[in-house]
Amino acid sequence: MLTADVAVIGAGAAGLSLAHRLNGPPSTARLRSVILVDAPPGPLRPAPRTWCFWESGPGRFDAAVRSQWRHLRVRPPVGPAIDSDIAPLRYKMIRSDDFDSLVAHDLARSPNVRRLEATAETVEDTPTGPQALILRPDGSREVLRARWIFDSRPLESLPPARTTLLQHFHGWFVRTARPAFDPGTAELMDFRTPQPADGLSFGYVLPTGPHEALVEYTEFSPRPLTRTGYETALHHYTADVLALGDLEVTATETGRIPMTDASFPPRAGTAVFRIGTAGGATRPSTGYTFAGLQRQTRAVAAALHQGRDPAPPTAHSTRARAMDAVLLRALATGRVNGPDLFCRLFTRVPPTRLLRFLDGHTTLFEDLSVGRHTPVGPMLRTAIELPRLPRRPSP
Repeated sequence: MLTADVAVIGAGAAGLSLAHRLNGPPSTARLRSVILVDAPPGPLRPAPRTWCFWESGPGRFDAAVRSQWRHLRVRPPVGPAIDSDIAPLRYKMIRSDDFDSLVAHDLARSPNVRRLEATAETVEDTPTGPQALILRPDGSREVLRARWIFDSRPLESLPPARTTLLQHFHGWFVRTARPAFDPGTAELMDFRTPQPADGLSFGYVLPTGPHEALVEYTEFSPRPLTRTGYETALHHYTADVLALGDLEVTATETGRIPMTDASFPPRAGTAVFRIGTAGGATRPSTGYTFAGLQRQTRAVAAALHQGRDPAPPTAHSTRARAMDAVLLRALATGRVNGPDLFCRLFTRVPPTRLLRFLDGHTTLFEDLSVGRHTPVGPMLRTAIELPRLPRRPSP
């Protein structure tokens, strides 16, 4: 049997972030040992992916930042591009392999955090405290008992919701024969893609040099595409829309992020908690997760260091989640045109205010000032309708 003061299940962004924040000389008698359970290579280990967020000034994980941009661009279906200078913010990109390497380096000589390669089969409360049954790569099983367990694994199914969309995407890391990208500008939403019957689509371009970029095709819609569907969409976007010419695909990434007004309670037991997407860190209206889980894990680590109950706080305010519920429903019903809405916001709202709004850092007055640039009639109709709608299990 293994014992620890804290067990962190899963070594994705949330698990690694919490372990990194707990690394160091024990600050209390209840924080002497931390075990990070990392799934062995295979289907349960997250595939390499990219995380992006905006931040002002230096950040905790800057050593893992692959690129950052001061300028963002949004392109409507037709007409001139919308360029935004987001200073003093920077849009930062971290690749998961770089993040893992940074955390692994800092944990290598940790006095209190141990990384254990195993699969957590069950996590539960028991009369003697929380425990996890773990499976080692050699096939042996052990019980891991801890004072607190933080589970960052994805949920097997989403909680009931009134509205659920998926942000699903497929991306190519490309190298072009000719200089094709502006390294100083990230293309956040390029709506020159064919729009699906349900939801919206856009291109997403993060240049790392004149010849290199991550180019993605993204949809907000009820269902993912087939692999052939994503490949066809990317071929069209890179060849016909961006006109990149000859290119080499050096790597790929694929993802699905739930965009839902479901409730994600972070407490799964008396001393068992969920963090990351499973704990509600994803912003429903955008799919961004990294900033939310940093707020979450920072608060958890502070509580543990201070000997307080470490229940993860809600990553997004009640007001932010209520506004997101209205937006998701309006998009899902087709009452608002997605490309028109996002282009209108980036045209009429100061860029730093809009990004703070999307991160949930604005005041009520600022929220209202952003809201007046949306289609007010359809949004009000949706807001009135929402309380009467039942929450149903996700398909």
